[in-house]
Amino acid sequence: MIRAFLAVVLTVLTLHVSPAWAQEPTVPNYQTWERVATQSEELAGNAETPAAQLNDIRARVVEWRRQFEDAQGINADRIATVEGQIASLGPAPAEGATEPEDIAARRAELQAQLAELQAPRLAAVEAFSRADALIRRIDQVLSERQVSELARLSTSPVLPGNWLLAASETTRLVNGIWENTGQRINERATWSEIRPRLPQVAGYLIAALLLLTLGRHWVETLPSRLSARAMDYSRAVVAFVVSLAQIVLPMIGIYLLISALTATEIFGPWTRPFLDALPVAAVILFGAAWLARQLFPTKSVAYDTLNVPPEKRQNARWLINSLALALAVHHVASVAFLPLSGLAERNARLERVPLDFAEGAAVVWHFVLIVIAGALLFKLGVILRRLKPWPDQPGASYRHRVLSFAGTLSRPLAIAAVIAAAIGYVNIGNLLIWPWIQTLAMLGLLILLQDFIADLFNMLKRGQEGARDGLAPLLIGFALVLLSIPIFLLIWGASGNELAEYWNRFRQGITLGGVRLSPGAVLMFLLVFAIGYSITRAVQGAMRTSVLPKTKLDPGGQNALVSGIGYIGIILAALLAITSAGINLSSFAIVAGALSVGIGFGLQNIVSNFVSGIILLIERPVGVGDWIGVGTQQGIVRRISVRSTQIETFDRQQVIIPNGDLITQQVTNWTRGSLMGRITITVSVAYGSDTRRVSQILREIAEDQPTVTIDPAPFVLFSGFGADGLNFSMYVVVTDVNGKGAVQNEINHRIVERFAEENIEIPYAQRDIWLRNPEALKGSVPAPRLPSTPEEGDGVPADRKAVAEDETEAPASDRR
Repeated sequence: MIRAFLAVVLTVLTLHVSPAWAQEPTVPNYQTWERVATQSEELAGNAETPAAQLNDIRARVVEWRRQFEDAQGINADRIATVEGQIASLGPAPAEGATEPEDIAARRAELQAQLAELQAPRLAAVEAFSRADALIRRIDQVLSERQVSELARLSTSPVLPGNWLLAASETTRLVNGIWENTGQRINERATWSEIRPRLPQVAGYLIAALLLLTLGRHWVETLPSRLSARAMDYSRAVVAFVVSLAQIVLPMIGIYLLISALTATEIFGPWTRPFLDALPVAAVILFGAAWLARQLFPTKSVAYDTLNVPPEKRQNARWLINSLALALAVHHVASVAFLPLSGLAERNARLERVPLDFAEGAAVVWHFVLIVIAGALLFKLGVILRRLKPWPDQPGASYRHRVLSFAGTLSRPLAIAAVIAAAIGYVNIGNLLIWPWIQTLAMLGLLILLQDFIADLFNMLKRGQEGARDGLAPLLIGFALVLLSIPIFLLIWGASGNELAEYWNRFRQGITLGGVRLSPGAVLMFLLVFAIGYSITRAVQGAMRTSVLPKTKLDPGGQNALVSGIGYIGIILAALLAITSAGINLSSFAIVAGALSVGIGFGLQNIVSNFVSGIILLIERPVGVGDWIGVGTQQGIVRRISVRSTQIETFDRQQVIIPNGDLITQQVTNWTRGSLMGRITITVSVAYGSDTRRVSQILREIAEDQPTVTIDPAPFVLFSGFGADGLNFSMYVVVTDVNGKGAVQNEINHRIVERFAEENIEIPYAQRDIWLRNPEALKGSVPAPRLPSTPEEGDGVPADRKAVAEDETEAPASDRR
């Protein structure tokens, strides 16, 4: 961790100091540039200028543009110095106002120096703009020509005459290869010519055959054999890494085979193009075979990548391998001899066979390959569009939806490609079918790489639950998708020059509200802020664990101090990151004004809670660990943030209280400043009890509790005469109010026990029932027999005996 941190710091310092180490940019020769620019603009506007010449012109202009971009930094240090001197003179006087003559003269002198220093930079900016516009013009001309060529209508391949022409041209091609190869064999087949090369050819050939036969069979079974010996959490990683040998080992065999054939020196202009196209074709074949085995395995090593029924996997593998074979044949034919190859012909840079292959024959070749690839792609699309994610794995639903959509789109694309080729738009047919096949392959590769990254994190964390679904694998997988965008652009016909131009525009950034954002500025912002944030967290950790525990601050004060350090550190890190990225803070004035309006209307509560949180951290009326009551909620404070406070109730519930409520409402803090608290216990005794003895007993019970304080001592108050008994109140102060429930519980138990020992009765409510006119009740309801003794009254206590009196013996107001 320390080494990584030091490396990051060194990188930032290097980025800051490197401009000072760099040499002063040289001033371009603007006279030469004027001639080059004028000539280039004339050639770019001429429709007869060849594409090769336009590409050469573009390369030269790109170099000039680079010089002009560097020249924009001329006199940067001196300009900054003069601008600082001008700023030290104070603001310029307003219109109609004056300033002292010496200051005005000095300001004019510095302004003249500044204008002289900025002149080369302004010239470079102007020249850069012209070069950039010229490059865009050339790119536009080249793109228009390429689009026109791709949309060109050729003769239809379904015409019978074109099939005869295709047979004739193919015969010419085969005869040319046969004759040229035979001629070179006759010229170089003598023993004197073969003998020096024989060991080399034989060695390459034997090694190639071993790798392509026995070696390939051995490496296909290697992942399952090695992964069986690995741990559960590392099995997937081992299988994936070892499976890459299924591409590498056969490619080494192909390289050795090409080396053996090249060493014979029998390949001439008719056969050499085929040999040059063979490596890419081999990558297509072996890469597709590996991809099919990984996505649709017969038996998965660790888990299934896609939810595909076992009976469909073998069919999917066969379709992928067949599509790869068709793509490989198309690549070899396009590179070697076949015109009208769409993007493949546009990106080809190799010499073809010395045969002007007729256009009518070429459309037949393309039509056959497109029909075969279209049929295979249609069947693969049927399998892909039926993909359904596993019900118990919601994280894998996204890939299934993407591939299902790709499968749905594959079928109409295959049909459209065949129809376009049949009409005669062969380039459009090639443009639809072959790049789409490569796009499907890239989607499958991205899925496998994302799984590999998740498996790698799972292995590093030794199978910890949730390791594969963490945030880090997700972010890295998303970064892979972003990094694959240039590859997708290349697949769909973007050239290297176009990608370089896209990157140049991206590197220059965009301007938003007077602030220029570029990748370098964003990277610098993130890097500096990450370093500042890390330093802040490190200081907080050191203060929390090492420094503050040795001070006399209470835990609440320590938490407030650590939180304050965190807020100050994050603010300073953000300001430093903004200035390091070259962003002027004054550019945010308008944004800050608009934000203040939004705060005034829609963010009142958030701002109120934020300010209240700062007040709580500074004044500290409550702290972490305090027992507080707010409204109807009571609990222990567990965390205080700038927006809310988290308390844990005695029911173990987590309650989030906005800080504004802690400031505006009445808050009861049971433990702030001292843990001592008072308990009040009330008890009643029957009339006739010895009140002084009761007070003494209650005082003794309280004094026996270990947490009850001596000073102040427990106090027993004879509080009054109740309806049912004599009332006493006992006031007890405990050293830790958090345990008052246990103390109160123990005291109540001891009261019951001591009163029973002392024959002191705890009364309960008594009621007398008076019956009026009992004679009238005898006629309708049988009068109950009044027991003469408690034993005869079915267990009714004597003190609750019903008494019947005459109407004259009790006043009417006592009727119940």
